[in-house]
Amino acid sequence: MRLDENQFFRGATLRICGSLELATAMQQCLKFIRRHLPAGMLCFHLYERELGIVETVARASLDGARAMDLRTPLGARGRRQVEDQRTQRIRVVARMGDDAVAGPVIRQMGDVDENIAGLIMDLVLEKKFIGTVSIFSEPGQVFDEDHVSLLALLNEPFAVALSNSLRYRELTQLRDMLADDNRYLQDELRRITGEEVIGAEFGLKGVMALVRQVAPLDSPVLLLGETGTGKEVIAGALHNMSARRENALIRVNCGAIAPTLLDSELFGHEKGAFTGALTQKRGRFERAHQGTIFLDEIGELSPEAQVRLLRVLQEREIERIGGTATIRVDIRVIAATHRDLESLLTRGRFREDLYFRLRVFPIAIPPLRNRTADIPALVHHFILKKAKDMKLTRIPPLAPGELDHLIAYHWPGNVRELENSVERALILSRGKPLKFHNIARIADQAAQTAGTHARVRDADPAVLDLDEVMAAHIRKVLANCGGRVEGPRGAARLLNVNPSTLRKRMRKLSIPFGRSVRFNKGSGA
Repeated sequence: MRLDENQFFRGATLRICGSLELATAMQQCLKFIRRHLPAGMLCFHLYERELGIVETVARASLDGARAMDLRTPLGARGRRQVEDQRTQRIRVVARMGDDAVAGPVIRQMGDVDENIAGLIMDLVLEKKFIGTVSIFSEPGQVFDEDHVSLLALLNEPFAVALSNSLRYRELTQLRDMLADDNRYLQDELRRITGEEVIGAEFGLKGVMALVRQVAPLDSPVLLLGETGTGKEVIAGALHNMSARRENALIRVNCGAIAPTLLDSELFGHEKGAFTGALTQKRGRFERAHQGTIFLDEIGELSPEAQVRLLRVLQEREIERIGGTATIRVDIRVIAATHRDLESLLTRGRFREDLYFRLRVFPIAIPPLRNRTADIPALVHHFILKKAKDMKLTRIPPLAPGELDHLIAYHWPGNVRELENSVERALILSRGKPLKFHNIARIADQAAQTAGTHARVRDADPAVLDLDEVMAAHIRKVLANCGGRVEGPRGAARLLNVNPSTLRKRMRKLSIPFGRSVRFNKGSGA
């Protein structure tokens, strides 16, 4: 009995347009059309012409269906074939593995027989190329002209289904990104609300002159200064004076992120990339696109993270963990550190190429003891800020002579210590004038503690810091193991740690390893 084409078209269309989940709709359609075609699998593909990449977005078979993000680069022959195919909307492929386009795609899938036949159709809607649908045959079956005619009937419903699915996916991603950005930026706004550069016309006048000079440019800036001098505030000023001020300023404390989470935090991850990755997550670099990223405590980065950061700075592109897509990022980099990077360079703990990438325009922020003229304005600012945070109905004044006492103090903790001292004085004041007599006492106690530690080390040269003790122990175990890291007789087994964890620790402690390294048993070195 001759097939009624209208019934075929209606039955297939109802199924392919029957669900917003493209993969589910594809499987229902496959079950229907295989009554009339020897179809074993159905796939939808997109083509990125500029990059020459085929993206497989969904796949359905009788065993299951799923959305995909499988990207397959094409060679020159495959690219030419895609362009030529625009004049031939449907192709019959006798052996998919031999095709310049289908072959690389199924090899990328890894579980499809290259010997099967296929039907490949370009999907066109309102004279616009949408994507491609491919039908894979059952093993040993082939497609003929009758099958081509049937597939041609479904061009428009397939194109509509793919177009709607892409728009739905885009809207879902934009919704998730908007919600994610809103949460993130609300946190950032709470942090920076009320931040201003106190002392811009006095102790920080030279710093602000440099800030105004470099802010309009996209050149990297390296902020140098002791802990607590206000590097984050200066970074905010650089961003707010730049052409990127309408976009995000993303802060990253490099010393506060655990090494195991660093890649996910900086570069993001795809759903299912690792255990616990329940949703897609954009990293800090991606969030900072067209804005500024502030890398605080850059000297704390591990050697592995320094390599990955260098690539971002050089190539301006990233890849999420578990993803294959390259994501371009347009960012302005501001880095900061309280550490002596040149000393770290000498000891091999900071990459020279990364150092010179970041140190294009260094700005040194003076400590508070070298700009005591700013102390009165800072004290006034912190009193108002902390009183508001503490919901005080009355702002207490400074006790007589206290300002002179504050100016005379050497402030080893800089502006942060001053802020904490103001908060502590407000808590203790109970409405009375603020006094700061306890500053010297607290500082003296800290100095005595530090002096005690120094005297212990001076009295006993064998006293080492924790890293030195750990390095000596690892060297001794390596020597006993003949330099082997893993295996039944390796150092990792004796130390009861994962071999990769041990190698990371050895890199951090600058302990060499590998076949070329020789350890003398019993030497401990």
